[in-house]
Amino acid sequence: MTQDPTIVALDLDTDERFVPLRKLLGVSGFGINQLTLQPGQRMRIHRHAGQEEVYLVIEGRLTVLIEGAAHTVAAGELMRIAPEIRRQLANTHRQRVTLVALGSTRDGHESRDAEAFNTWEETTGGQPRDVPLPDDLPDSELLGSYAPGVTRERRRIDVGTGRKGERS
Repeated sequence: MTQDPTIVALDLDTDERFVPLRKLLGVSGFGINQLTLQPGQRMRIHRHAGQEEVYLVIEGRLTVLIEGAAHTVAAGELMRIAPEIRRQLANTHRQRVTLVALGSTRDGHESRDAEAFNTWEETTGGQPRDVPLPDDLPDSELLGSYAPGVTRERRRIDVGTGRKGERS
């Protein structure tokens, strides 16, 4: 049994793309993982049957392709994606990106509801373990500090920063 509180530090120097955090933290109600993508690295195109996901970018800029359309999420920003929507995480920039991915369904975390695709044209996916990671993007496709053509739609919500129930 996990004792509370449980504190786990992110490894910002890791070369691993995927670091599971759920078991380390003793979490059972949702999935939580650290992802680190070097310039040009991409994850599989995937969707979930019932799991929504939230991505919190810790450092760098994450490109999230949603049904093929690119969106950029900067450090300190979050993005939520509903179940059933195909998405792909990519680092199209010249700096490493580190993020925390959280996922859950209304009934709690279901870790095996993902379906992965090789291309955006595929309509039927397979088990993620059976779909290889895509090739890295060539250096010529990496973006500098400006990303032309990338959609940046955001809704900001002021949640306050006060302590003990006080809003600032």
